[in-house]
Amino acid sequence: MTLKNRLRDVEIRLEQACERSGRNREDIQIIAVTKYVTVETVQEAVREGVTHIGENRWPNAKDKWDALKGQAVFHYIGSLQTNKVKDVVGKFEYIHSLDRLSLAEAIQSRAEALDLQVSCFLQVNVSGEISKHGLEPADVKPFLIELQKYNRIRPVGLMTMAPYESEPEATRPIFRALRQLRDDLNEMSILAEPMLELSMGMSNDFEVAVEEGATRVRLGTVLVGKEETEEG
Repeated sequence: MTLKNRLRDVEIRLEQACERSGRNREDIQIIAVTKYVTVETVQEAVREGVTHIGENRWPNAKDKWDALKGQAVFHYIGSLQTNKVKDVVGKFEYIHSLDRLSLAEAIQSRAEALDLQVSCFLQVNVSGEISKHGLEPADVKPFLIELQKYNRIRPVGLMTMAPYESEPEATRPIFRALRQLRDDLNEMSILAEPMLELSMGMSNDFEVAVEEGATRVRLGTVLVGKEETEEG
């Protein structure tokens, strides 16, 4: 299947999920996860109108970032080590994996040096899986309070990864819990601006995520496919 056809199918599925849940398609942003595809495929995706690109390692993203020359918005969607922040801040407009104060400090320092602000999603481990990164749900409120010290970080929303399920419906409680957590935090008025975004849902479960309030869906195989790259 061509990229154009995959994008068309994704759009149909998104529209149907929006119709089922009474949402507007315009409220959901597709992030193309391109870590397993070539520069040429990413360029094709951008030509087809997909302008938000998700990568999880700067060495793999560099050629794509250089090739697109400002034609796309880059999202850092992987776990971020503090010593890699210098490669990410200033190139990726969004970081989806803020989950500890040491990382916040590194982002703040780099953003100050570059005189910019970084939009960040707080990663939350809703499922409680040991293999997944992220804050425990109960720790998000105190983390947000501490985060107010860092004026170069703009918390825009929450991010989570649901377990892979053969039946995507089984992921619904995870997505629902993240939405409820965001709403509860906004009601507390901890931040000057409410967090509006929910980064949740991938190729296997994005329709359920949309039905539960996702504003950003991270789509790899279902959208851009998977090719042989240096990662295999």
